[in-house]
Amino acid sequence: MLVEQTPSSRLRDALQRVAFVTLACCAASPAAVHALGTAAGTNITSTATVDYSVGGTPASTMSNTTTVAVAELINVAIALQSPTVSVASGASNEALLFLVTNTGNSGETFTLAGDSVLVGDDFDPTPAAPFIYFDTDASGDLSPGDTPYIAGGNDPVLAADASVAVILVNDIPSSLPDGDFGRSELSAAAGTGVGAPGTVLAGLGTGGIDAVLGTSGGEAAVFGEYFVGDVQLSAVKSQAVLDPFGGTQPIPGAAITYQIVVTPTGTGTALGAALRDAIPASTTYVAGSLSLNGSPLTDGADADAGSFTAIPLPGVTVALGDLTAVAGPQTIVFRVTIN
Repeated sequence: MLVEQTPSSRLRDALQRVAFVTLACCAASPAAVHALGTAAGTNITSTATVDYSVGGTPASTMSNTTTVAVAELINVAIALQSPTVSVASGASNEALLFLVTNTGNSGETFTLAGDSVLVGDDFDPTPAAPFIYFDTDASGDLSPGDTPYIAGGNDPVLAADASVAVILVNDIPSSLPDGDFGRSELSAAAGTGVGAPGTVLAGLGTGGIDAVLGTSGGEAAVFGEYFVGDVQLSAVKSQAVLDPFGGTQPIPGAAITYQIVVTPTGTGTALGAALRDAIPASTTYVAGSLSLNGSPLTDGADADAGSFTAIPLPGVTVALGDLTAVAGPQTIVFRVTIN
């Protein structure tokens, strides 16, 4: 299925796929998703006490004790772990990574499914065989150590708050133009049941207690995207030291000049590429030292491509724009001094 897009809508969608070259630190991990509240089956007991006195003598009496067992709450969340995957037309075994988390309050078995025929994209990826894998070796991508998922055979059984990494694998149709994107969706459904949030599944919870469907209704679905354009960005960083005596010793007061060369290769366009680089600890950024391809950049957040920020952490940012192989290497230079 190919969905025709106007040039303006294609540009809008494409601009949402932003390429970043990050040299300063590792990407932050996604926000944690946690199980909801007290464990299923927990007994909540309550007894009241009445204090009084008789003829000046203290006395008290206790009420009967009430007990209620916490019902099972069935909930699940899926988080996409992959950014938009840049692919070449006709590529095979392209992976999307997801994290399935049991956000209920008891252990639950989940059935997984994938769907690559979705509305709103330009093309339908072709599910590979097998289509769904567990990321058994925690590599973050499809590898020989990963275990194929078999519905009804190795459905994941997740304790409350536990997660499992799941991979969808698709082939990309041939003869697609650069700029097209396709979607593939992972869904998970609780084995105990699914339905409208708040639905009570009498006696189907842990140990025969009632189960209640949470805000997810016991199921969730999230899609990832493939973007046609086999462009790759490489980044090579070098440094040169100049000490106050004209030598190259990294002593206090010495200057370090950093050079980063970003080179696009392949076909397609890396949209909205931007370089971010943190100023190393124990050094101070040299104001006005930032440049791109030999042209000076100001430190402020103004009309040119560069900026320096001191908070929350000092660093430089350079907007490189839309890069293709034709653009060639992009060279960023700045200096720091050793404290």
